Amino acid sequence: MSVAATVNGAPIFVAEVDAREARLRASRSASSLPRPGTSEGRQLRRWLTQLLVAERVVAAEAIALRVSPDNAPSEADLLPDMAVRLEIGSVAASVLGGPLARALFIEVTAAVDVTADAVAGYASRNPARFADTAAVAEHLRAASRRRTFRLWLDARCAAVVELAPGYEHPGDPRQPDNTHRH
Repeated sequence: MSVAATVNGAPIFVAEVDAREARLRASRSASSLPRPGTSEGRQLRRWLTQLLVAERVVAAEAIALRVSPDNAPSEADLLPDMAVRLEIGSVAASVLGGPLARALFIEVTAAVDVTADAVAGYASRNPARFADTAAVAEHLRAASRRRTFRLWLDARCAAVVELAPGYEHPGDPRQPDNTHRH
């Protein structure tokens, strides 16, 4: 079987990417997806591969850290709106759809906090945004926790994931379908 990626040496087979794509194409979102075989269709497959490896990394890290999905916060608690989903990135936001990832998020970001100076500075720059400093602190803490989780997930993936040719990250400038230009 062809391998799309490995996570800690364990394969993710192309058939798994195929199956995830087939489920997506059978969903109500199908009409908004790019046609298979096109540059955009290959980019979708790369993104699905990123999602599959991130899910595997989360599962492995949850075992290593003895994290259980019991009492995980809701998805809406961590990702309350579209702006937040865009901020954390599509792969991390999709992974956080699962309770195990949300429980791991809590574990990985438990020590994240914000300083009184950061809260005061934000409040002075945005005086009409929040009613009190507790709300400012919570807003900044949540943003910092999302950033910490995203960076942690990116670092863990970089450490344990190997991608096969054709399944590179969609934003990798070395792959032929990359269209992101500056």
